[in-house]
Amino acid sequence: MSLRLRLLLTLGLTLSLLWGSAAAWLMQDLENKVVETLDQRLAQSARMVAGLMLQLPPEVWEQADQRALSIPPIEGLACQVHSPRGEIMARTHTDMEQVLMPGERGHAYREEGGMTWRVFTYERGGLTITTADRMDERDILLGDVIRVAVVPFIVALVGSLGVVWLVLWRGLAPLTRLRESLSRRHPDALAPVTTYGMPREIRPLIDTLNGLLSRVQQTIVREQRFTNDAAHELRTPLTAIKTHLQVAKRVEGQAAIASVKQAEEGVVRLSRTLNQLLTLARVEGHLRFDDGEESDVADIATCAIGDTNVDANQRFVLPERWPQAILHMPRELAITALRNLLDNALRHGPENKPVTLSAYWLETEQSVAFCVQDQGAGVSSEVLKQLPQRFWRASKEQGSGLGLAIVVAIAERFGGRVAFSSHAGEGLSVEFIVPATASE
Repeated sequence: MSLRLRLLLTLGLTLSLLWGSAAAWLMQDLENKVVETLDQRLAQSARMVAGLMLQLPPEVWEQADQRALSIPPIEGLACQVHSPRGEIMARTHTDMEQVLMPGERGHAYREEGGMTWRVFTYERGGLTITTADRMDERDILLGDVIRVAVVPFIVALVGSLGVVWLVLWRGLAPLTRLRESLSRRHPDALAPVTTYGMPREIRPLIDTLNGLLSRVQQTIVREQRFTNDAAHELRTPLTAIKTHLQVAKRVEGQAAIASVKQAEEGVVRLSRTLNQLLTLARVEGHLRFDDGEESDVADIATCAIGDTNVDANQRFVLPERWPQAILHMPRELAITALRNLLDNALRHGPENKPVTLSAYWLETEQSVAFCVQDQGAGVSSEVLKQLPQRFWRASKEQGSGLGLAIVVAIAERFGGRVAFSSHAGEGLSVEFIVPATASE
């Protein structure tokens, strides 16, 4: 069901209910007023007849005792006057004695010959006056009154529905134009949607849509760049492996063995690159990581150092005590991030100097900061800005961006951050800051 039809039905039913309730209330009140007015007419007629009869001279009264007087009929009314002795003194109809018989004072209903009458009995000066009118004539009059009152309600309701339909049609026309504009767009067109001529209430929707289009465009560009850079990253070790295998075919002895060994090193490098690419894709793709184990700081550091496959006592300077805290991050990703930082420091720092690994608790941020520092010559401020960029290539001394980009992606996904700093003579220092809960 379209929005226009849904709004039309909702407003139409609401208006119908409101107008119908008002009409029913008015009709009920109108019917009561009409009945009350007709009853008052009956009573006034009886009082008028009583006043006229009391003004008659005595000789007329004596004549009335012998023979009933004839009262000129009043349209829609019947009347009969009884003397104090019960004789009929005057009447409008000779065939309605049963209907006009004296009864209890006030209004009442009587039936005769399948006809219902509304009767009023009044006593004054010893006279009993009874007036009556037919209910079918009352019903006809009441029906005419209600019909005259209902027709304006119906016309107003129909007119209101027409106005509502017109207002909805014109009011939702911008949405129709927006829908038609989007339906005519090419699938590759991600340019922002114009807000010209759009109502103020629709502009937040268009702004949100434009934000979505912008993010989609950025994602497509990022993925295209990722594909291009990944292909370029993988092509280098593949080319090296192919070259070394071709050399191994053409030479013999130690030269062939050395070429095969270098090809194997290329395979290891290719495998490591593939693993990094898969990890980066999983982290940036927001796949779920849930290994069911707590990320204890000491355990994360121990596992990450073990994954480097180097002698920890010779290559690392470690703290005497690790912070007692649990990281708000899956254990698998925490180990991966810290291992990448250690591998980067080992590969690009001096081989004869150790890598310093420390961790400390940040009370203000409720986080744990891992700090990895090599003892190299450091990097320039320009290179420092490029380090976390994916597939950024640098010299052996300056490092590579893929492993560090994974660390940044992991930290940002779980509310952390990565800070880089470099000072002359102190090498490159990287802080991996992760939200955590103190376990002490």
